[in-house]
Amino acid sequence: MLKSLSAALALLLALVIAPAQAQLQITVTNGDVGALPIAIVPFTQVGSVRVDVAQVVENDLVRSGRFRAMSRDEMRQKPNQPAQFDPAPWRSQGTDNVVVGQVLDDGKGGYVARFFLLDSLSGKSVVAYDIPVRGPEQMRYAAHQIADIVYEKLLGLPGYFNTKIAYVSAQGLGYQRTYQLIVADSDGEQPRVIATSRETLMSPNWSPDRKQLVYVGYERGRSAIYLHTLASGQVRKLVSEKGINGSPVFSPDGTKLAFVLSFEINPDIYVMDVSGGNRRRLTDHYGIDTEPAWSPDGSKLVFTSDRSGRPQIYEISVAGGEPTRLTFQGSQNLRPSYAPDGKSLLFVNVDGGRQRIALQDLPGGALHLLSNGPLDEGPSFAPGGAVIIYSSQGPHGRQLETVSVDGRVRLTMRQATGDVQEPAWSPLLK
Repeated sequence: MLKSLSAALALLLALVIAPAQAQLQITVTNGDVGALPIAIVPFTQVGSVRVDVAQVVENDLVRSGRFRAMSRDEMRQKPNQPAQFDPAPWRSQGTDNVVVGQVLDDGKGGYVARFFLLDSLSGKSVVAYDIPVRGPEQMRYAAHQIADIVYEKLLGLPGYFNTKIAYVSAQGLGYQRTYQLIVADSDGEQPRVIATSRETLMSPNWSPDRKQLVYVGYERGRSAIYLHTLASGQVRKLVSEKGINGSPVFSPDGTKLAFVLSFEINPDIYVMDVSGGNRRRLTDHYGIDTEPAWSPDGSKLVFTSDRSGRPQIYEISVAGGEPTRLTFQGSQNLRPSYAPDGKSLLFVNVDGGRQRIALQDLPGGALHLLSNGPLDEGPSFAPGGAVIIYSSQGPHGRQLETVSVDGRVRLTMRQATGDVQEPAWSPLLK
């Protein structure tokens, strides 16, 4: 029976912003040796649709490192619905899972992306969906949604392809250096510039509904925290005190921000209503407290502090109280965030002069190093927590990398020129 996925796609708003000049180039640098074989058969499509839906689905699944796709030249048949499917040729080629589909005109000015996940062992349809698509500009989102469904059905993990990433691109040297805050699809496609500045842009963070970004910008050397509404392009300056205005992050319910200010005495963690009222100071210490991140239930924050002599990670209740130190391995630990399930902690581990991405079980569990360094920073979880994105030093400048939480699958995202850094993965649409 076909299901309808109108809710998620109907909520997706086009970004009213300019296209970025540089697109990310993606390379799978280390895949899963046990990658599942799969065939994504070319969809039959109405002539007005220019996006090759099946190719986008294939690219998503292959770039995840978890799938190995059959080439189209090797396909002995190319069905577009279960009635045309003969499982025998696929079985003989060692491919158990086959995706087929069509893009149809819905007769109302839009389209329907219809697809089936077929099992060549049983000869039956495992998954069948109709995805309504408002117009051709939304077709890539439908393709990402198909990849998400297939990924979750076969691996039991939430898909993350129909999401977005925010990152900072830096081009030029010295006084000619320009910074851009960019939002792109999870595969680096359709990049759009959110902000451009001759001064540093940093610390982007998504609202839970994906409609807004907060970030830190500078004007004549003075920092401020800005709120950008993506659909309208409206920008509002939220916080601009003397000294540091840094590390803004939305609470899980989207009503509050945690951030860092230094204008009173030392850099400390503050919490404020997004509407602009009820600001309060959460930490009060002679050391430097910075880089807050919310727990999934919104009851706690983790942050970086040098109150023990060197930067380590602490946890504090949002209601206040005495923080608890969480990290002890390595000379420094920085930039923490909770896993989406709250069971582990992601951060940058510094040891022996190398900065690497680390994952630690909570409470006080084992430390797992996920990257090689020597200068990795800014880690962020993908929705669902199966993949992590971070910034690393590549042969031609800063680049983005992703790694699966088990360390087996790696992917590199870079620009032809310039640096890319400060990545932040968006939430899933709800």
